[in-house]
Amino acid sequence: MFEYFYNEIFRSVIIGFGSLFNGIQIKKKDESDNTFSVIKVPLAYGPTQKFLARLEQNPDLNHPVQMTLPRMSFELVNITYDPSRKSSQTTQMVVTKEDGTSEKKSYLPVPYNLSFTLSIYTKLNDDMLQIIEQILPYFQPSYTVPINFLGDYKETQNVAISLDSINMSDEYEGNFDTRRALIYTLSFTAKTFVYGPLRDVSGDIIKKVTVGYISGSKSGSYERDITYQSTPRATKDYDGIVATLLAENVDMVQTAIEVEDTSQIVKSTYIYIGQEEMYVEEISGNKILVKRAQDQTPIQNHVLGSKVYNINQTDNNMIEVGDDFGFDGAIFWYSYGQVQ
Repeated sequence: MFEYFYNEIFRSVIIGFGSLFNGIQIKKKDESDNTFSVIKVPLAYGPTQKFLARLEQNPDLNHPVQMTLPRMSFELVNITYDPSRKSSQTTQMVVTKEDGTSEKKSYLPVPYNLSFTLSIYTKLNDDMLQIIEQILPYFQPSYTVPINFLGDYKETQNVAISLDSINMSDEYEGNFDTRRALIYTLSFTAKTFVYGPLRDVSGDIIKKVTVGYISGSKSGSYERDITYQSTPRATKDYDGIVATLLAENVDMVQTAIEVEDTSQIVKSTYIYIGQEEMYVEEISGNKILVKRAQDQTPIQNHVLGSKVYNINQTDNNMIEVGDDFGFDGAIFWYSYGQVQ
């Protein structure tokens, strides 16, 4: 039943959560409201008790070496299954590598909630308020973070991170030589998914279909043997490589189009401008004669300088699972003769 796999889901969410609080700063101002110091608040992964122990072990402000404040730390404290986001247990999904060279299949991911705590330690109350005000406005009550879960495979999930509660404490006991520590603890919940093992199905994807049939005449004296071969063809650009630019504005009825350069455009192939696919019939100088709105793409007006993309075999290899595509078809074998 069990097999080894590791998709680094929890690790990715932990890193994504911590990155939200990486750039928080505190500014110190003088009596004239001029900034004379900017402090970037350090962030580390670790339990609150660890930092409290360090504070308590060196409470003397005159100690030559001590932990500096302000400081923040965060940690993962709980993992729970979320039945409210449960999906079908038997439905499968296919993910494709970024370059389109391989596909893998897995069952739909399982919803889990990850609980985090973010602890903030400061010596001054104004420092604490500066930090808090840089965090709270983004959680109403959740903030969505897109996280790439499966490495080179194009599977990005939007993880909603919600702020659940805020607890405050003031660790200040002893005389005036003892350090004061304000501690705010923010509790968060990240709604994520856990993926099971991925199975390579690159060889299971249908890339070519061949159909053969034999038909006879009504009298039965003649027959035709035809084999037809068809392969999937992209109906839009995927690789993002620009072939040329339009050298004029193009309206919705125009079929002769001028471009800046035709050296990268090939006759009897498809091009893509805006959201419209076109078929190149002829090339003459910098003019191309096209058939508009191919494969049910919308016919559009195009402006001078619009990017023109080729649709080639690279794009065919990068067709996304579930996306629209067309077909290139050809008669692979044909015979016509009299029945003996």
